Amino acid sequence: MSITPRENGPAVLELRDVSKSFGQVVALASADLTVEGGSIHALVGENGAGKSTLVKIVAGLYQRDRGDVLLRGESVDFTTTAQAKEAGIAVIYQEPTLFPDLSVMENMFMGRQPTDRFGRIDRKAMRAAANDVFNRLAVRIDPDRPAEGLSIADQQIIEIGKAILLNARVLIMDEPTAALSGVEVDRLFAVTRSLRDEGRAVVFISHRFDEVFSLCDRITVMRDGRFVSVDAIADVTEDEIVRRMVGRDVSELFPKQEASIGDVVLEVSGLSSAGVFDDINFTVRSGEIVGLAGLVGAGRSEIARAIFGVDHYDTGTVALGGRRVPRRNPGMAMSLGFAFVPEDRRKQGLILESSVARNATLAIRRQLTKFGLLTSRSENASARIWATRLQVKSSALDTLAGTLSGGNQQKVVLSKWLATDPRLLIIDEPTRGIDVGTKAEVHRLISELAGRGMAILMISSELPEVLGMADRVVVVREGRITDQISRADATAENVMYAATHAEGISR
Repeated sequence: MSITPRENGPAVLELRDVSKSFGQVVALASADLTVEGGSIHALVGENGAGKSTLVKIVAGLYQRDRGDVLLRGESVDFTTTAQAKEAGIAVIYQEPTLFPDLSVMENMFMGRQPTDRFGRIDRKAMRAAANDVFNRLAVRIDPDRPAEGLSIADQQIIEIGKAILLNARVLIMDEPTAALSGVEVDRLFAVTRSLRDEGRAVVFISHRFDEVFSLCDRITVMRDGRFVSVDAIADVTEDEIVRRMVGRDVSELFPKQEASIGDVVLEVSGLSSAGVFDDINFTVRSGEIVGLAGLVGAGRSEIARAIFGVDHYDTGTVALGGRRVPRRNPGMAMSLGFAFVPEDRRKQGLILESSVARNATLAIRRQLTKFGLLTSRSENASARIWATRLQVKSSALDTLAGTLSGGNQQKVVLSKWLATDPRLLIIDEPTRGIDVGTKAEVHRLISELAGRGMAILMISSELPEVLGMADRVVVVREGRITDQISRADATAENVMYAATHAEGISR
């Protein structure tokens, strides 16, 4: 979807030939970015292209090695995040970190609470200012409610409100929609457009091209830490942007190869958990990719977690290869041949403070020990096998997992589980927050695993991914299966119909 070009204001933020290295690793080689006031500027590139490093330099977390950063025409050199905030720069992250025990308005005024003439915190003034910001943004959030329990979408709005109270002129949104529903995305976009219309400069980082092309005015592409191009959105196509990002044609984002589908590996019968899901019945066969589809909140991830044994279920059975799997016993599930790549790789799939090698061998540590001892040599040798196969981009196996790009983190999680030689792979949101080039690599890997006879249960919120990869689609609505659709019959229309209606299309 193209949009009408806008007349933007003068440049508010400029980066010229900025570079940054960490030891021998070059994160930014030659980065350029110009963002005008009254515009929404997309910044895109593969994971590892340097986007996050660039943002951290602008935000004062990192100091550049070379180059110039200009704010409203003046050269700046932030050494702390406080300096960047004071200068009018705000970063809205994918998952904000509010203080859960404090109220909304206390979070918004943290460290700079207004006081009355007696020196006491003026809660009335805080409440009025917060309400004024929310009214300007056309959202309804109670300033007095605790932050605990707020949705990610509301937390992001609060961070935006905080930036407005600080009179931020540059707002950087880093993958803000990754965990949002369609309605929440629409609300965030309305707020973002209102910021643009007030004359603020917005940098929007996303891997979702439909969002970029519907929201943004201009787009800058980065690759391998370098500036590649900048264009008005109206002047480029999605295919052109993809080619510039990856340096090659991604002719097939969903490289699904034919696989010989064999006997039943996973059988789920009558699985129910009160208030979460009810009467879940389906199978996954060897060589088959079954896509578990549905709207956000339908219960897909909860079903997967119960099957693996992380979450409890009340009734029903799970069997692998005809052998019943005990409830709430992930260790037994693993020993029988389960592997589970969770939705949140950072919180549930990795130990961020540990090395790539340590993470990649977590599930097979006992197999690597000799006389009760685990050596770095055996750990690295095992990790290197899968790191090489999955093309994990890392300068060394002792690199901390938390420093890797999202795509490489996902590959490390996959390495950990594939090292166990599983019969069944459950993979939840396999390409969330991953760039288009790495998506194709992950899809190719999933297809190859199915081709070798592995049974795969794939949960995804991206309908094109489900349609492109699944041999069969199991659709969940409000904790119940409403339809099971073969690959030949699966279309966007009938999958969405089943996801939004109590009963799917009869077959």
